Amino acid sequence: MAIGMTLSTAETIIAAAIEKAADLKLKPLTVVVLDAGGHAVALKRQDGSSIMRPQIATGKAVGALAVGTGTRWLNANAETRPHFVNALNGASGGAIIPVPGGVLIRDASGETVGAVGITGDTSDNDEACAVAGVEAAGLTADCG
Repeated sequence: MAIGMTLSTAETIIAAAIEKAADLKLKPLTVVVLDAGGHAVALKRQDGSSIMRPQIATGKAVGALAVGTGTRWLNANAETRPHFVNALNGASGGAIIPVPGGVLIRDASGETVGAVGITGDTSDNDEACAVAGVEAAGLTADCG
């Protein structure tokens, strides 16, 4: 039986993401890792992160889980099919943040084990840190 997302794995993802942010000299990040059911496994907010960052990071991760791919896909659809993304966000109770930085996490067999959401710098930088975290854990990042 597969365990899915563990606390240890989530902590590895977060630590590697924050290390990547330090290497890139980014603004303070907030990083959340959700399991495949959308439940928070771990969240870390760097000193200096603004007050809504936990909600934004979670919204990015929820968005990835909601559509089964990273939020780069949602961002593209927000531009080309805004009615769809608005309806999806309405159906989720406003829980989705449709910009890059929400990355689906897949295991070696391709199964979704969770998602990571990162916020604090540009969406592209947030996403780069998410990918670094997922890859450090030996998993596959799906940016969408």
